[in-house]
Amino acid sequence: MQFCELIHIFFTRLKHIHNKFWMHTFFIFTKIWVITMNKYLAEFLGTFWLVFGGCGSAVLAAAFPELGIGFLGVAFAFGLTVLTGAYAFGHISGAHFNPAVSVGLWVGGRLEAKDLAPYIISQVIGATFAAFVLYIIVQGQAGFTGTGGFATNGYAELSPNHFSIASAFLIEVVLTAIFLIIILLSTHKNAPAGFAPIAIGLTLTVIHLISIPVTNTSVNPARSTGVAFFAETAALSQLWLFWVAPILGAIIGAIIYKVVASEKS
Repeated sequence: MQFCELIHIFFTRLKHIHNKFWMHTFFIFTKIWVITMNKYLAEFLGTFWLVFGGCGSAVLAAAFPELGIGFLGVAFAFGLTVLTGAYAFGHISGAHFNPAVSVGLWVGGRLEAKDLAPYIISQVIGATFAAFVLYIIVQGQAGFTGTGGFATNGYAELSPNHFSIASAFLIEVVLTAIFLIIILLSTHKNAPAGFAPIAIGLTLTVIHLISIPVTNTSVNPARSTGVAFFAETAALSQLWLFWVAPILGAIIGAIIYKVVASEKS
């Protein structure tokens, strides 16, 4: 009888331990899932803010009669959205807000391969949702006749100053490469702490000041994709360039960073 009781106690405790193990495992995986989803949500929100703030300023405020903010205002709007977004979301996801940046950081060894696709998907969804909200807003204007170019990127006839496809491709590659070099070096472990968002935001401002007349400035495939869905132009047919050129530029920038950083260390 005593032996049977011991066996019963043993299996009761074993079941208790088993249940505790699975409960503990469940909580661990739930915590990991929440943390992971937080990263993707941060990328969604940050990209939404970038497109809504940057493209919104271009669509709603750039050409406002007598008081429009013009190229300079749009350039600062894009730079400031990245600056503020980086401070807000940087500690959660790294504040990429851009598929080209995610690819560049992956090449540069700053992003795990498993996160690359979810980051890009989150960014494109965030950009598209921002463009959709803008689309609803512009329809509320008295005398609304259509979205027109809707802050899209383009070359040839869709370029603000009708630059060729070669010029558009080259400037997007070069500026995205520079962007990635500055992002990677300003966030390097030896760089001054806390100043990276300022450097990155100001860099994006300068990038826009240079290239708005050429392509309306992309360096960000998600930004280009979101607004292209709602434009009344052939922007979707030219979208390939604003994926290929920025990603190529990001890879080049990451490779240059590796050379410079290795020499620095």
